[in-house]
This record gives sequence, C-alpha cells and structure tokens, in this order.
Amino acid sequence: MRYLFALALLAATSAAAQYPSKPIRVLVPFGAGSSTDIVMRILAQPLGQALGQPVVVENKPGADGAIAAAEVAKAAADGHTVVLGTNSPFSAGPHLRKVPYDAIADFTPISLVGNYTFFVLVHPSVPARTLAELIAYARANPGKLNYATGNTSGIVMTAMLASQANMQLVHVPYKSEPQAITELLSGAIHVMISSYATVAPHVREGKLRPLVTTLPNRSALLPEVPSIVEAGFPKFSVVPWAGMFGPARMPRDVTERLNRELNLLLRRAEVRDSLAKQAFDPKGSTIEEFSAYVKEQYEIWGRAIREAGIQPE
Repeated sequence: MRYLFALALLAATSAAAQYPSKPIRVLVPFGAGSSTDIVMRILAQPLGQALGQPVVVENKPGADGAIAAAEVAKAAADGHTVVLGTNSPFSAGPHLRKVPYDAIADFTPISLVGNYTFFVLVHPSVPARTLAELIAYARANPGKLNYATGNTSGIVMTAMLASQANMQLVHVPYKSEPQAITELLSGAIHVMISSYATVAPHVREGKLRPLVTTLPNRSALLPEVPSIVEAGFPKFSVVPWAGMFGPARMPRDVTERLNRELNLLLRRAEVRDSLAKQAFDPKGSTIEEFSAYVKEQYEIWGRAIREAGIQPE
C-alpha cells in the first residue's frame, strides 16, 4: 500500500513539474472588445512567456459568462484550461438564473486579478449633468428614459441605483457592452452603467457624459467626476471584479504555479500601467484570499440583487 501511495505521489509531482506541457487556454466570458477581453489580452503574452507556453485567449460569450464558466467546470483539471471569471458568472449570475455549475464547488480559485471602474453615463441629449439632475428628470418623467445593460454588473448596479433613487427606467438588455454602447452613442439608449475601458474614447470626444463613478472614491482617470458615495448613495455596495479560475480539484502545485506567475506579472510596472489605462485596478492575491473573496462576493451580490428587487429568470 505504501508503495502504491508513493507511486501516485511521484506521478502527481512529476505531472506538476512538467506543467505546462502545452498551450494554456484562457476562456473570456465576453466578446472581443469587452473590458474583460482587453484585460486578458494585456496579460496573455507576458504570462505565456513566464510559463514557457503560449497563452491562447478564447472568447466564449453568452449567458452573462455562464457558457465559458460551464466549459471550464467540465474541463480536465490539469491547468491547461482556465477562465478569467468575473462577478457576472460567479457572483451575480447564479442568483439571477439557473446555471449549469456550482459557482463555489466546481472551480479552483487561482488568484484575484483586480477590479473594474464603472461609470454612470448618459447620452448628451439627456438634460442632466449630475446624478441629482438625472434623478430629478427621471422622477418628473417616469418611464421616459431607458437604460442599457451588457452584463450582470450593469443589470445589478442600474437596478440598485433605480431602486435607491426611486427612478422608473425602462431596461433594454444586450448580450455585451460593445453592442449596448453602440446604441447609447446613437441616442436610442439614454443611460448606461458601463466599464470605462469600453467607453473611454467616446467620453474623451464628448459623445458620452459621465455623471459618477460607481466606486466609493473618485477615479484617477476622471478625477473631476464624483463618486456615487459623494453623490449621496453610501449603500451602493457592489464593485465588479475579475479573477482566474480552473476546474475543481486542480493539483495544488499547478494552482500555485499559476498563482505565483500571475501575481508577479501584476506587480510589473508596465503591466500595471497598461491595465490602469483601461481603468482596471490590478490586485493579485493568495489562493486562500481569493477563495474567501469569491465566497464573500457571492453573498454580497446575492444580497444586492434581492434588495434591488430583481426577480430571477
């Protein structure tokens, strides 16, 4: 029995030592040009160089990230197929609809990558230059304004804001942020809560007007724009995030290797600068810290969804 156990341990150690033995697939739960796609493409090449194998980014959009997450949950637990997951498939999605996986039990948390910066935006045709003016206009014209969403972050945060501000807005859902932003730019959509990475050029050109950031503090990218807390909403409790996951029961040595290389990468000045330009705040974490964070965020987003009165599909 001891001999068999020793052989199994030797085989596991040998497999981990050879990791990675082929290119690593990183699934992105959203389409090309989305903020998560941009973040992963910044990380892919240097991460591949550190690991000694190419990191291949594959976009698997659909079902608010559940399609990509489900594929990784069923993949071989050898570290060669992982997902850059977000709060959409891991924190909010399971509370909004039935998903074909357990967001906690079916995955191996590898590392927190960071947090997104979101803004409340309006088309210039909307007569509001502050959040207070938007709320006043919406209350005076119930049901006249619509809002777009391209992910669960937008769905939950806009529903929270509408509920806390007592606004009646018409929801127009889209499959991704880029689609929704196209409609916002045309004026067909009036309001949207979006990640800054996908709207930055349009904000700079004056085609969209940012009213507040959903972060508790102002963003260094647009320091003149107040935070949602400053605007009078201290209970706005959710912050969108991204982190890397593998299938459940990944070998510890493989998970540690990915965690170590990813965290070293997130400390590099040129990587941090590139991510900062996308309004993404790189974090990093230990495996244990990220595991606890995922469980905490699952509860926070679930509570926010219930308090906003969002009904599961």
